[in-house]
Amino acid sequence: MSTGKLLLDYVYENEIKHANKVYFTQPIGGGQTKDYTWSEALDRARRIAAWLQTQGFEPGDRIGIVSKNCAHFIITELAIWMAGYVTVALYPTVNAETVSFVLDHSDCKLLFVGKLDTWDEIQKGVPDDMPCVAFPLAPKTDFTTVDHICETTEPLEGKPSRGADELGMIIYTSGSTGRPKGVMHGFGQMSAAAEGIVDALEFTSADRCLSYLPLAHVFERAYIECSSLIAAQHLFFAESLTTFVADLNRARPTLFISVPRLWLKFQLGVFQKQPEKKLAMLMKIPILGGIVKKKVLTGLGLDQVRLAGSGSAPIPAELIAWYRELGLNLLEGYAMSEDFAYSHLSQPGFSEPGYVGVPYKGVDVKISDQGEILIKSAGCMQGYFKQPELTAECFTEDGYFKTGDRGERKPNGMLKITGRVKEIFKTSKGKYVAPAPIENIINNNSHVELSMVTGSGQPQPCALVVLSEDERAKANDPASKDRLTPVFESLLAEINGKVEHHERLQFLAVVSDDWTIENGMLTPTMKLRRTAVEDAYGPKIADFYEAGSKIVWA
Repeated sequence: MSTGKLLLDYVYENEIKHANKVYFTQPIGGGQTKDYTWSEALDRARRIAAWLQTQGFEPGDRIGIVSKNCAHFIITELAIWMAGYVTVALYPTVNAETVSFVLDHSDCKLLFVGKLDTWDEIQKGVPDDMPCVAFPLAPKTDFTTVDHICETTEPLEGKPSRGADELGMIIYTSGSTGRPKGVMHGFGQMSAAAEGIVDALEFTSADRCLSYLPLAHVFERAYIECSSLIAAQHLFFAESLTTFVADLNRARPTLFISVPRLWLKFQLGVFQKQPEKKLAMLMKIPILGGIVKKKVLTGLGLDQVRLAGSGSAPIPAELIAWYRELGLNLLEGYAMSEDFAYSHLSQPGFSEPGYVGVPYKGVDVKISDQGEILIKSAGCMQGYFKQPELTAECFTEDGYFKTGDRGERKPNGMLKITGRVKEIFKTSKGKYVAPAPIENIINNNSHVELSMVTGSGQPQPCALVVLSEDERAKANDPASKDRLTPVFESLLAEINGKVEHHERLQFLAVVSDDWTIENGMLTPTMKLRRTAVEDAYGPKIADFYEAGSKIVWA
């Protein structure tokens, strides 16, 4: 339940209470790190806030941030709030077209630029007259730097506050179903959601977290940033993909959140070192099994984790069960940008694999006659920026948000996601197919990294299957195809033995390509861009149906 305090109230308390406690550990290259205490972080935030107030902006103006996760992302967001403005964060993997759209749509007045791998592309979408400020570790530019601002500006004094109804941030959705929408969140909603998360997960200042999922996304913003503003956890940041294991081992997090694709990649990495069947056998041996499990978790850097979470997309129930067998308390949750990630979470006694748990305190949920999940949440958005008609369409007459997800509930409140309303397609036989549950079966196979079920207008659905990274490296070897064909024939039989007759797959099309954020097949939060995948493979799919094979090597 809300205490009546808002996020900035907690920040000012922690600035005093935890003045000398390390808040951020930031990699600065070459294996070196820099620590920022609460006092140091807030001093920099106050100086940036004071500088922002000299730039002639109006209260409530939007200020942008485009950066990989880093200490200065959060420091600058606090500065923007203290100065009276609104944050607009862009994904660090975004393309120029989306940069241009978001900056224009949000009427952004200034852009903070941080560490980026694709600045040359992003810069094309930044207007020539857009003032920019560079974070430490940003690409080399002639922009004013945060360091210069902090060296030459006196800190903002006092405890500048924001009202509960004031807009604090606009979160642009990752665009899996079209152009990004600007989700507006006020300080009241953000604070209530973050309080609920901290209370449910029992965050304390003794906890450690690694921040690496995009801070532009609501999942990381709510569970890592905003929760830390309340509970004062120690936040570590990842330097790069190549140093991720070292970054994780440096942090030794007690709380760790990820998305299904990464949980799957972690598992596949384990299987590359230890064959799946052999590992399963070793784990069952008394005493030795415990040693093996501990070694696996230590190798992943997760041996200190007391609670792990998966969100953003459905995760196979078998994958959750595998991690729990290792001794990792992996919980699945369910939420959206529109409710500030405050919706459902697995909890003790309500933690069955395949279900996303029960509603958080203060969340009301029901299922419509059409099977759509409807939510009332303390973190519910103020609406979509500049889209009042769309905002109105997304709510029922009695104030429930239409999630667009289909689901089923047990009498005890446990929720199971059965697919997206708009992802469901119809075969030529007039039968509807929900792809997500079938994809979860496929994705649980250790030879598979991703899959997509499709087949609108065809007699039966089919699935496109992306090989695991290890198998992709051998994809051109005929012997590899000969070895894997029986594996996928067995997988196809397994799937078709579990689903309804009209959902049975006619074939699996195995592709050796990788589906990535960079090639447009995935959103920045690693969700499938189904339209992009169908556009890429569409011309071939009709030929696959005509071929009549059970396993097609695309």
